[in-house]
Amino acid sequence: MRRTSFADWPCSIARTMDLLGDWWTPLVLREAFYGITRFDGFQQELGIARTTLAERLRRLVDAGLMEKRAYQSEPVRHDYVLTEMGRDFFGVLAAMNAWGNRWLSGEAGAPVVFEHDRCGHHAAEAAVVCAECGEPMTADDTRPRMGPGFPKRLAERPDIRERFAR
Repeated sequence: MRRTSFADWPCSIARTMDLLGDWWTPLVLREAFYGITRFDGFQQELGIARTTLAERLRRLVDAGLMEKRAYQSEPVRHDYVLTEMGRDFFGVLAAMNAWGNRWLSGEAGAPVVFEHDRCGHHAAEAAVVCAECGEPMTADDTRPRMGPGFPKRLAERPDIRERFAR
């Protein structure tokens, strides 16, 4: 069964979910941040089917989040290394980890915390802040607005204008 593609939707969340919208892809990226680079390492740590892993790695390479680097020629074997685009995904994973630590950890506490190299503290929170004033942004004080890439044909629809006028 084919899934609906969100790749061309005028929404960065939908486009991101089109690329990463299964449970394995973010976990492959998590393992890459943990230092795994080899196919067998990903497979061992995740317990993922080899065919599924091959597809996820291919998708991440094709999308530019990872690159393949040959480390052996006979037979050819590759490391899968995060690109700048892939490393930039860290903030998303850190936010997911912080949310999970807060709401899903239970009595035992957080299963994984991130330690900041510069100060040695555990960065237990991920915060979204305004790029202009530096203040935290929350669901209560933030509204979506049409950006410069929003399609003009949709921006003219009354229902869409109403959605962004709230």
